[in-house]
Amino acid sequence: MSDVQEATNQLLHVNLHENQMSIKVTESDPRSESEHLRVTIGATVPTGFEQTAADEVREKLRSSCKISKDRGKIYFDISVESLAQVHCLRSVDNLFVVVQELKDYQFKETKEEVLKDLEELAGKLPWSDPLKVWKINTSFKKKKTKRKKINQNSSKEKIDNGCGDKRDERDVKKEVTDNALDSCILDYYENPAIKEEISTLVGDELATCKDETDPEVLKFRVTCNRAGEKHCFSSNEAARDFGGAVQDYFKWKADMTNFDVEVLLNIHDNEIIVGIALTEESLHRRNITHFGPTTLRSTLAYGMLRLCAPQPTDIIVDPMCGTGAIPIEGATEWCNCFHVAGDNNPLAVNRAANNISSLLTKSQIKEGKPSWGLPIDAIQWDVCNLPLRTGSVDIIVTDMPFGKRMGSKKRNWNLYPACLWEMSRVCRPGTGRAALLTQDKKCFTKALSGMGHVWQKVHTVWVNIGGLHAAVYLLKRTVQAFVHPSEQDKEELPGNAKNEDD
Repeated sequence: MSDVQEATNQLLHVNLHENQMSIKVTESDPRSESEHLRVTIGATVPTGFEQTAADEVREKLRSSCKISKDRGKIYFDISVESLAQVHCLRSVDNLFVVVQELKDYQFKETKEEVLKDLEELAGKLPWSDPLKVWKINTSFKKKKTKRKKINQNSSKEKIDNGCGDKRDERDVKKEVTDNALDSCILDYYENPAIKEEISTLVGDELATCKDETDPEVLKFRVTCNRAGEKHCFSSNEAARDFGGAVQDYFKWKADMTNFDVEVLLNIHDNEIIVGIALTEESLHRRNITHFGPTTLRSTLAYGMLRLCAPQPTDIIVDPMCGTGAIPIEGATEWCNCFHVAGDNNPLAVNRAANNISSLLTKSQIKEGKPSWGLPIDAIQWDVCNLPLRTGSVDIIVTDMPFGKRMGSKKRNWNLYPACLWEMSRVCRPGTGRAALLTQDKKCFTKALSGMGHVWQKVHTVWVNIGGLHAAVYLLKRTVQAFVHPSEQDKEELPGNAKNEDD
């Protein structure tokens, strides 16, 4: 270790120690304020998997969770210190902080009166705490981007071997120390176990919110999501008039594309929830870089896997993996299992392999060192003739062809029974389970009806996939051992019958 690195490590240790000490002795402690600042977070989730998402929130955040009447949304209360943990949830698509929830809101009879009330509502809402949370969230995202650039450039800096421009040692110390502090903060973003550094950041941001005298003019837009048939106004009209009032209240600039703040106006029948978005794009875009014609969302893949309750050492197979969304999500969250991705299409297998490789590269950049790899493999095979031993698989999770973009409805009548039969062969009797997604419910139900001796239907989750009404069927493998049709036929042949005279 060089002298500069050693000095930097000592300086980092001292700085972190001083920061923690100063937080403890300061009279008006922003950190203590952050601990008392609690907000309600709203999250959009795949429809049908609201309960799964709520269970994940209770398990990982130790927070009670409410499932909204409006399908595909959940709400839960957190301390602002847990904000980074919220971004680590695997089952949520988008996040927002709730400004206010108005239950049993009485809409007026005419459109003009309703829109006038929405304008007046903008100036009465408690914006302060949600905007603090939005600012802290924005700081997370900026620092995360900064750290990615630091890690990506680190390999280039190593190549210099000390031949670059000479800089003052104090500048080197300061730069490395700042990068290390950012790394500590962002390790929490990826790993919620570290709490001291994130508390410091939250405290600093709250203090900034207090001391800020000349805030910058932000750009914003209002997005209205409306459900219900008894409204005399459109979503665009509500967003326009409510947005105009928000602009007058904050003196922000309206910008529909290049905005800093997205204000959400969610209206469901007689309920209004106003929020501020915390995600610019859906969190389901986390694993896949090579997309196919029918790439499954990572959040939906997580929900399907969670339905099967994977246990350590389980063998989990996706026999029709496509781009590998399901096994990749599984290998990321359930790394104590082994995941197999397979498909009959060589292009799909290649995409899955590329996605696995991209995830490994991302992991190496984040950790700054070579990765041990992921418990996953990809293979090309025939789903009706899997190269797997009988009874060797614990869980099967797959997205079956809908017969729309891939395959055809006519082909499904032959494919589905053959798939289910082969899956029953490789799945472990008594404990094996399967979560199968399909939109061709009629064909699947018909195929399953003739296999009651090997598959038992446990539960059905109705989901919406790109506007298509689909279903996830949770099946359990019965205790009956698999008997190959050819062996069964042999037993029934007259020549194989036992001769009683022998």
